[in-house]
Amino acid sequence: MDDTKPAIREPARHVSTNRRGAVVAALMLAMALAALDATIVSTAVPQIVGDLGGFSVFSWLFSGYLLAVTVTLPVYGKLSDTFGRKPVLIAGSAVFLLGSLLCAVAWNMGALIAFRIVQGLGGGALQGTVQTLAADLYPLEERPKIQAKLSTVWAVAAVAGPGIGGVLAAYADWRWIFLVNLPIGAVALWLIVRHLHEPRRAEKTPTRARVDWAGALAVFACGGVLLTALVQGGVAWPWLSRPSLGLFGTGLALVAAVVLIERRAAEPIIPGWVWRRRTIAAVNLALGALGLLMVAPTVFLPTYAQSVLGLTPVAAGFVLSVWTLSWPVSAALSQHVYRRIGFRNTAMLGIGMAALILFAFPFLPYPGAAWQPTLLMLLLGAALGLFQLPLIVGVQSTVGWAERGTTTASVLFCRQTGQTVGAAVFGAVANSVLAARLGGASDLDSVTRALDAGTAPETTRAAIAEAVHTVYVGAGCAAALAFVVLLVLAPRRFPVIEEQ
Repeated sequence: MDDTKPAIREPARHVSTNRRGAVVAALMLAMALAALDATIVSTAVPQIVGDLGGFSVFSWLFSGYLLAVTVTLPVYGKLSDTFGRKPVLIAGSAVFLLGSLLCAVAWNMGALIAFRIVQGLGGGALQGTVQTLAADLYPLEERPKIQAKLSTVWAVAAVAGPGIGGVLAAYADWRWIFLVNLPIGAVALWLIVRHLHEPRRAEKTPTRARVDWAGALAVFACGGVLLTALVQGGVAWPWLSRPSLGLFGTGLALVAAVVLIERRAAEPIIPGWVWRRRTIAAVNLALGALGLLMVAPTVFLPTYAQSVLGLTPVAAGFVLSVWTLSWPVSAALSQHVYRRIGFRNTAMLGIGMAALILFAFPFLPYPGAAWQPTLLMLLLGAALGLFQLPLIVGVQSTVGWAERGTTTASVLFCRQTGQTVGAAVFGAVANSVLAARLGGASDLDSVTRALDAGTAPETTRAAIAEAVHTVYVGAGCAAALAFVVLLVLAPRRFPVIEEQ
């Protein structure tokens, strides 16, 4: 029996076509807020620093937001299963818009970083709840449509975000990159309030819901401490320094506290079944590896394109952005594959192709032509679209409404955590290769600045190429690890259930 077809057909959704279209529009707008925020701020950093100062800590504009999004994902997932998607999405959107407004009126860099964290507290609700609602609105056979639309939102944001941010910073004021969120978010909120009506579900008990607030606080603190250690280690302080060791030690102690609290909680934020069920555990680990390998192109390819190939920043951005074109197309077409060979085999096909593409990158000639990495990125996007969407659609189809928010949040949490770990690990790998090739305490930031200033010899370009090649080998190993996880741990056929 095909694992994409339940034994009993799902009942029709009690949502009119017009109403569902309005809700989908709201979800796409909400996702656009989160997607644009990941790219639009980066190009305005020079103007922000010039106005507010704080160059030494501006990286926390991104790190603080990422930390807040990541650690709140499991909390919002559980809350959406407890109270419903609509109140969580409305509350998260309101917090995000409040953070945007506060960012626009920030008076110094410390205030802006604090308000970016407020934005991130709402951004976790946007990302997790939108993905969960996408599965709620559509039956299994139609879910690739909405997932392809959401992937397109991310693709458009990746291409348009830097340009919009640059235009606003150059011709208006950097504060407008936050103010533009307000009308978009207001329209999304209006559509959600007016058109999203969740039916009563049999899984929701009539008794008063108990929220594991102690577990939520412990998860937030644990994730915040460990992710801070990973983000700042090797950047703000050495890996074996007292601050780094102190954070990791505190994080491990908080991990023990989380386990203890969650085992005793009646309704834990991170329930044990998330890791006891083979399908969910396998998808979590596989998408964690996806987050890990995505660091290679997103973080290191632009440096490679500018420093090794000699491209302008705009051209380097194009080399990276082509994978955002092939990814949603491949994701939309993946349904034709997994309906024939199943979710697991389709994902294994995609990640297997991705591993071969990543391992091929170090064989590019030096210095090479721009079309060569561009072609690899186009193929990589197609492979990852074939990998990610079948896993998300498949794992959401193995749980009922009352567990879907928690399941979706756990998947996104693992992917986000993988990216954070990947940035730390691959950054250390690249810097160690550069130090070995160039001697001394060379790191990627210092040598790329020397190249920009025209003071670095040709050997520096070759060293950067070798460092990036090494990172791509590591990314290929992460893809191979995801393949092995799916082969060994994931069931051959996902246990798709009937939704009541």
